[in-house]
Amino acid sequence: MRTRALIGIAALLIAALACLSFFSHWPVHSSALPDDAASRQPVIVELFTSEGCSSCPPADSLLAKLAQDQPFEGIEILPLEEHVDYWNSLGWTDPFSSVDFSRRQEQYAVVLPDGGVYTPQMIVDGRAQFIGNRTHEARDQIRWAASHPKARLLLTPLPPQNTRTRSFELRLDNSQPSRAGILPTFGSAPVNSTTLDLWIALTEKNLRSKVSSGENSGATLQHAPVVRLLHKLQSPSKPLNAPIQFSLDLDEHWVPANLTVIAFLANPQSHQITAAGSVPVAP
Repeated sequence: MRTRALIGIAALLIAALACLSFFSHWPVHSSALPDDAASRQPVIVELFTSEGCSSCPPADSLLAKLAQDQPFEGIEILPLEEHVDYWNSLGWTDPFSSVDFSRRQEQYAVVLPDGGVYTPQMIVDGRAQFIGNRTHEARDQIRWAASHPKARLLLTPLPPQNTRTRSFELRLDNSQPSRAGILPTFGSAPVNSTTLDLWIALTEKNLRSKVSSGENSGATLQHAPVVRLLHKLQSPSKPLNAPIQFSLDLDEHWVPANLTVIAFLANPQSHQITAAGSVPVAP
């Protein structure tokens, strides 16, 4: 009897330790602690979603929480909520949808294992895909992506040309060693515009919609930062160890104070992301 009792106590202790380990995987990030964004590893988290999809709101909420809480020490989550257009014929036209996001998802489906085209689909750093409302998988994949050294892109706002145009200067940050203890290079050569695709995204936070038809009829949906623009700069004239300037035209309905510019470099074949950075848009 005593042996059984000791075994029972040991089992309880093991279960308690397992619970502590489980919850420690998502630490609470305290804003009171010093946290230099330039020292954190950027991770791009894309969510392919639609307001016409009844299973998408929980995934939208998960991405919004990740973006707001930034729960992982040493990691900066850069969220991209991309609304596809192939749900629009099924009862509700998503006002944030674009065929460009549907095509981007199709490109991922070609290269990602066990991929396909569906919603909600979350893709982390172009490396892994999974159903977008799976909190534990999102946690694990973000940490896994952050374990792969990535360069940081620095974005500097330039004086605005007018009330609806914003300009920026972009450069590769070579001042911080990577986690491997070396400057951020890929292969035998530094990152440059001839080997990787340079993408510029513009996101807007605090967006919501009242849906009047389709699978989410009657619901008011609140979103993570929604991608308003996503452009690939095909042939930058300078390598990325020198500044690159670009401009974005803002729609009159967008709120500048809620906008963020996210830049990232991706392998043109695998679509894996190898450098990233962001900056808020000045009001």
